Amino acid sequence: MVKVLQDLYIISEGGIVLYHRVFDEKFDEQLFGGLMSALNSFAEELTQEGLSNFELQDKRYTFIRKNDILFVANSSKKIKEKRVIEELESIVNHFFDLYPEEILESWEGDVSIFLDFEKEIEDSLEGTIQKLQKAFW
Repeated sequence: MVKVLQDLYIISEGGIVLYHRVFDEKFDEQLFGGLMSALNSFAEELTQEGLSNFELQDKRYTFIRKNDILFVANSSKKIKEKRVIEELESIVNHFFDLYPEEILESWEGDVSIFLDFEKEIEDSLEGTIQKLQKAFW
């Protein structure tokens, strides 16, 4: 099975990164989270909907906002957008199954409670081995 998503960020309404899984960290995840949150807020002012996706070079960034949490994932532009959205929606559902509204409402800013989330979604995230295979095969 081909894994669809490369990087994943889960960002609070205030721009705090609750969870991230990134292949190649080039910048601080909290800085990225704040930027994505600000971009989405700007887009909401313009369109009422916010961003759904944008593309940079060979990557597509896809956004889903639910319950004031922003989910941002990137993938290769070669993967169909519909498939990426389905995979990201699955992650959103897993997140809210594990961390229901009651937990999030009483959350006090400790992002370590979200560390185990990767075990729940590893089937969706492209692993380092797949990345190396793409580079060398």
